[in-house]
Amino acid sequence: MNRAVVIGVGNEYRHDDGVGLAVLAALDAHPIPGVVTALCDGEPAALLEAWTGAGLAIVIDAVLCEPSTPGRIWRSTVDGRPGRIDRLQLGGTTPVVSATSSHRVDLGDAVALARAVDRMPVTLVMYGVEVDDVSFGPGLTPPVEAAAEEIAVAILDRLKDARDVPV
Repeated sequence: MNRAVVIGVGNEYRHDDGVGLAVLAALDAHPIPGVVTALCDGEPAALLEAWTGAGLAIVIDAVLCEPSTPGRIWRSTVDGRPGRIDRLQLGGTTPVVSATSSHRVDLGDAVALARAVDRMPVTLVMYGVEVDDVSFGPGLTPPVEAAAEEIAVAILDRLKDARDVPV
């Protein structure tokens, strides 16, 4: 079992959709023993494969919202222990008319599938970053780049303390 896996979802050639990859790059510059990073296209079966066997799985993805505040970070935690039922939702105080991964993938579907086939990590933390520009081309917009840096620091802080990571 890996102590933790950090999964970046996205495509670096779709501007802000590369936010998950930017976080992975920052983490890979400061490797932590027992922590694996993985790139994923967001397909539910690929997410399950990436987090199977992890005590802690952290997923970072771009989120399209209406209305949108590019760079705003959403965080949700799911208890993966058997018998626990969590309802996935975006946090925060601003009303959201609609929100979805920039890949039109519902992470809630991945969690439901993982529970059904007993492939949930002990704890699943999901970071969503509101984005604006997912057109073709490399590079993040400034607010999304700042959010990626903030998330990377938060993840590094959490993972450096082995006592904070479920096994």
